[in-house]
Amino acid sequence: MTTGDQRLEWSLEKQGGKGLFTKELEQSLQRGEADLAVHSTKDLPGDMPEGLAIAGYLPRADPRDVLVVRAGAGAPGLIASESPRRRLQLSLIFPGVRFTGIRGNVDTRLRKIVEGLADATVLAAAGLARLGISGWPGLEFRPLSFEQMVPAVGQAAIAIQCRAPDVTRYAGVFDTATGRDVGLERAIQTALGGGCQTAFGAHVSGGTLHFYHEKAGRRSFSLSAEDFSRPEAAAGRVLREAGLT
Repeated sequence: MTTGDQRLEWSLEKQGGKGLFTKELEQSLQRGEADLAVHSTKDLPGDMPEGLAIAGYLPRADPRDVLVVRAGAGAPGLIASESPRRRLQLSLIFPGVRFTGIRGNVDTRLRKIVEGLADATVLAAAGLARLGISGWPGLEFRPLSFEQMVPAVGQAAIAIQCRAPDVTRYAGVFDTATGRDVGLERAIQTALGGGCQTAFGAHVSGGTLHFYHEKAGRRSFSLSAEDFSRPEAAAGRVLREAGLT
């Protein structure tokens, strides 16, 4: 169990959450105690520790965020979320909404909303599906479109990390389409240097990049085959057009 899993009292926004969920696993790879580490891709920082690399990705699940609302609450006035990305985008959907923090596993979070901690919270559709949760007594599940809520980089993708010299051992094993899409998303993340404390999202869907940044708002960009073959150059173009460089 990583530091981020153990320290439930910490605010991820204040602590800088990405490394909290990956550092111990990466150290195990570096020490040779493990050959592979399995990560939720959205927990991975843009920069890879020296000597480590992504071997590939499993096929991506549903990348959408889901607004979980207490039944009968209507438009939520108080939402429990610690994600700057989610908070600012939710403010566009529900002007005047207020926020409070929430931690714990999915079951705990759902119970807290039923018990009245807040009117709603937001959870990843992929996480709910992997736990077999399609509903909950007293709650309504409302998936958010990419136009409403741009997902985090790598959301719903499982990354397999290894030591850099071992990457060739796993060539052809993992999902090519997910690797192509997430590779472009992570190139943008690296170019920005964004972490959990930055309100930022990027998601590739087909030939479209859905993009959100606290300084640029929500944007969409058409992608070409060249963008996928040269993700660093594509990331530079997107940031220029968004007015961020």
